[in-house]
Amino acid sequence: MNNSPILSVKNISVEYATEFGRFAAIQDISFDLADGETLGLVGESGCGKSTTGRAILQLPRPTFGKVFFENIDLTGISQRDMRKIRRRLQIIFQDPVSSLNPRRKVKDIVAEPMAIAGIGTSREREAKVREVLNAVGVDPEISMERRPHQFSGGQCQRICIARALILQPKLVVCDEPVSALDVSVQAQILNLLEDMKARYGLTVLFISHDLAVVKNVSDRIAVMYLGKLCELADSNRIYDVPAHPYTAGLISAIPAIETVPSNRREMSVLGGDVPSPLNPPTGCRFHTRCRFAQRKCTTEEPKLKQIEDRHFVSCHFPLSQ
Repeated sequence: MNNSPILSVKNISVEYATEFGRFAAIQDISFDLADGETLGLVGESGCGKSTTGRAILQLPRPTFGKVFFENIDLTGISQRDMRKIRRRLQIIFQDPVSSLNPRRKVKDIVAEPMAIAGIGTSREREAKVREVLNAVGVDPEISMERRPHQFSGGQCQRICIARALILQPKLVVCDEPVSALDVSVQAQILNLLEDMKARYGLTVLFISHDLAVVKNVSDRIAVMYLGKLCELADSNRIYDVPAHPYTAGLISAIPAIETVPSNRREMSVLGGDVPSPLNPPTGCRFHTRCRFAQRKCTTEEPKLKQIEDRHFVSCHFPLSQ
């Protein structure tokens, strides 16, 4: 992994129109992703993780802000040019079964990106399909003529990974790729993703609501709450010394084998309900659930600031600095 950013996200926001007016699903999101790095994006359901991943891929384009991939502004190019670049950008969806066309055979599903891009002859595509299926642990002799309903959830996710890798992309967005799978299968898919990252030189944005899963696969972790980033740091640092009360709450929710709960775990338990994104709280969006909130938190929105090397937090009174 080198330190040059392959992806730069600059202050992107995505707004939607509803019968109650417009609201921002994500707001002012910024981060860089280095070549070969895995960035974990975590937060509760509805915080905007998947919206962020799709906005990076221009599905749809963000309402505001810029996305630079290999120094190309994806938000400023035509659909025709984006179609060419999209070969280097792929996504693995959350539900492996519903993301596969039930009427098509596996060989056609996996080969479809090559067909759309107009790459290779039929024989060359079939050879490439066999190669990537072998790489993800699916026997092409058995699987190529079958349809998705004939496979388990874990096998379908392997097929989805093969489809994402067949064009040899540079950046892969993994949108909760193991949340729909059994725990034992989750470990297999996570190990497979690590192997494929090393084999194909991938850069990965790994989206999940499970901080324990993200920690094991990520170089850095970004934590989102109600459409905004609240903390960004190296994986081990954010787990060992969280600076934002929300991050500490997520860590406290990770199951642990202990007879007596630690003081840190008791102090960090999240309470209350997540506010509606249609009407977010003033000031810090987390202050309605934060036991450390003060008057300043209710009126002044904190900015993402650096508190130490490679550690950023959006909090007026960080837990560590």
